[in-house]
Amino acid sequence: MEFVRSIPELRAAVRSARSHGKTIGLVPTMGAMHEGHYSLMRRARLECGFVVVSLFVNPTQFGPNEDLSRYPRDLEGDAAGSAREGVDMLFIPTTDEVYPANHKTSVAVSGLTERLCGRSRPSHFQGVTTVVAKLFGMAQPDRAYFGEKDYQQLQVIRRMTRDLDIPVEVIGCPIVRESDGVAMSSRNRYLSAHDRVAARVLSRSLAGARQRFAAGERSVEALVNPVRAEISGATGVALDYAELLDASELSEIDRVVAPAVLAVAAKVGPARLIDNTVLDPTTGA
Repeated sequence: MEFVRSIPELRAAVRSARSHGKTIGLVPTMGAMHEGHYSLMRRARLECGFVVVSLFVNPTQFGPNEDLSRYPRDLEGDAAGSAREGVDMLFIPTTDEVYPANHKTSVAVSGLTERLCGRSRPSHFQGVTTVVAKLFGMAQPDRAYFGEKDYQQLQVIRRMTRDLDIPVEVIGCPIVRESDGVAMSSRNRYLSAHDRVAARVLSRSLAGARQRFAAGERSVEALVNPVRAEISGATGVALDYAELLDASELSEIDRVVAPAVLAVAAKVGPARLIDNTVLDPTTGA
């Protein structure tokens, strides 16, 4: 596996790979990798001839008083894990490489970013779309892989890519969970043993909603209200939101008549955690 830090080095390697007929796959990460990240790399490895993993803790997607300074970092472990998964190139740019001193452009997607995480983190998605647009320009991938745990982020990136006619296929990959059901996240490292037990309420409440849905319930209120009550009643957990929205537009609905996403966010100990499940009336699942 090759390590590069500059955009010209990255582009030269991508050009060389493409000249040999290889499809380029990109897995953008902020490091502190876990099995969720590695599942994206494995999917990219299966589908692409040349796999690039970017490792960049993007400052523009952190708001004031968020955890930028203490976001977990483990370059040695991340490099070893990426190499184990057969990654061809690890791109580790500095902040100055991504955002030079004269950088004045940002990318914003309206309509999908005002709800859910966008309500409590108003500058977050502009930072995400800006850095992802830049990474697409730097690596010029054919395919890019993102986890469905960050469901709103995935939909925002899909919309940005479509609206700006960026020739990248954005591929969502399933949530990977711990053995106790907690969705894997780099921020799980913040949790104490007690917090980890408390965090189970997110996936447990979603499982309850799936059971009600499978039994035929289609009312948004009837599906969401028990989730809100269960998370709000859990010791050591502060609910941010629990909403059931149209799966593609993230717009309000009253009944589930098309695929919908039930998304939750909560503060558990020092960590803000998110989770979701998609409810599809065409399958009942």
